[in-house]
Amino acid sequence: MKQKSKITIMLIIAIVIQTIFFIIAGINKSYIHMDEAYSLGLASYDKVEIQENQDFYNTWHTKEYYEDYLTVNEDEKGNFAQVYENQKNDVHPPLYYLILRIAMGFNIGSYSKWPGIIVNIIIYIFITIFMYLILQKLLEGKNQYKEKSVILALLSSITLASITNVIYIRMYALTTLNILITTYLHLKLLGQKENNIKLLILIGITATLGSLTHYYYLFYLAMLFIMFVLKYIKEKDYKNLGKYIGTILIAAVISLMIFPYSIKHMFFGYRGQGAIQNLTNISKFLGSIGQYIVRINAYGFNNLLFILIIAIIGILIYKKVKKVKLFENRNKYFKYIFLPTLFYFIIVAIASPWIELRYILPICGISFILVIYLLEELLNNLVKEKTLNIILILTFIIILIFPIISNRVIKAVYGDGFILEPEVMYSSKKDIVNKLEGEMNVPTLYLFNSQNNRFLDDILLFAKIDESYIAKDINLTEQNVLQIMEGKDLSNGMVVFINEGQENDELLDIIKKALGLEKIDYLERLNACDVYYLK
Repeated sequence: MKQKSKITIMLIIAIVIQTIFFIIAGINKSYIHMDEAYSLGLASYDKVEIQENQDFYNTWHTKEYYEDYLTVNEDEKGNFAQVYENQKNDVHPPLYYLILRIAMGFNIGSYSKWPGIIVNIIIYIFITIFMYLILQKLLEGKNQYKEKSVILALLSSITLASITNVIYIRMYALTTLNILITTYLHLKLLGQKENNIKLLILIGITATLGSLTHYYYLFYLAMLFIMFVLKYIKEKDYKNLGKYIGTILIAAVISLMIFPYSIKHMFFGYRGQGAIQNLTNISKFLGSIGQYIVRINAYGFNNLLFILIIAIIGILIYKKVKKVKLFENRNKYFKYIFLPTLFYFIIVAIASPWIELRYILPICGISFILVIYLLEELLNNLVKEKTLNIILILTFIIILIFPIISNRVIKAVYGDGFILEPEVMYSSKKDIVNKLEGEMNVPTLYLFNSQNNRFLDDILLFAKIDESYIAKDINLTEQNVLQIMEGKDLSNGMVVFINEGQENDELLDIIKKALGLEKIDYLERLNACDVYYLK
């Protein structure tokens, strides 16, 4: 009982520590990615794209017009229909957006990053608990394995990837939780001679929720499913095989009954078609894998993965030369975590439309514990327990401080342009947001090339600027500049946004001459455009 209380207290402390990390990162989050804007809009707006509004282009709007896309208004509190309808017309299943919509309902009428971040903070409480439970299975039998499991679970939750997962207002934290619950339930199933009906029901529920959260979850589930089917066939356990297959089939049927549009998304939508084409493009394979390894190194291991791999290879070579047994004991659980994780990583690396950290966020934490576990296992019969613990403690400390060390090296070589931090914190955007919301809150003109439509990357700024005008595919002349800016107070200047595919200098020169302005200051490169201040 004392041991159980001790572990419970340790878990609570771990959750408090990670939550402090998450809140600090949330406070410092200064901007949002286009997909985060989609999350907020799809959960609350009456259509997928604000640009679909007939009055969107070529007219002046106040900040409230854009903020409406990012918020739940008073008259929308009880309306959840748009969540389902928007997802039907988009490319993802609806579960995460429903949860986000409920959270946004606690902050009516104004934009806030916190409903999305708080949802993910709560999700990460359960992620850490299930990471601990999985680690318990892996480390079972070792000295103080429960304490080690808590520490490893905490460490996996405060890597840059995990912090990104929390402050990124998307479904990837929920997908991470679905994967971990699925993994833990399958590990429990391994230890049973007769499949427990309650356990199978839980697996079925989790599979349903996972498929209603993100389609990439199905890659992980698919490998687990294949492994368990092969296991039952090898054991000639056809009774349990039938129960297990039946559970997954029922989950699939229920998922499709709730959201039948999944079939269209996965096989006939542009994302599904793109993923299928990528899976058949062998030439893309190695390049994508390499780029994703670089990302998981930087964010999933705080830039220490390659050092850990070199250490593991070195120990393997040493043990082979010295004829030392590689592993003290063969862990029956390891392959049921490792192979689905590897399969997910490879398939997502090939299938994903872009090389982006977000697609592998759901397996960053589990990849982290697998590598640390492998290192610990290789050292286990090579050094004494005390020495092993010192090595692991030093590894943990280095992982925590490595982003700081990396940043100093990067700045020394490349200057201040890059900071290794949670990917969507956007700390470098803090100044431009403050300027355009404060001292430079002046009439704003966006010269918009619709061939490069990433307006939602910058909608947050337009939700903070008092008045703005989106000029779509305009053939800019001095005359139409004067027409657009007629009646506007330019005594404090104006701001101009220009996205890709245009001749910025020529356009700025036309505006300057038409309005009699004297100087042009380049302010910032945002996610999708350049910003200038003219006065």
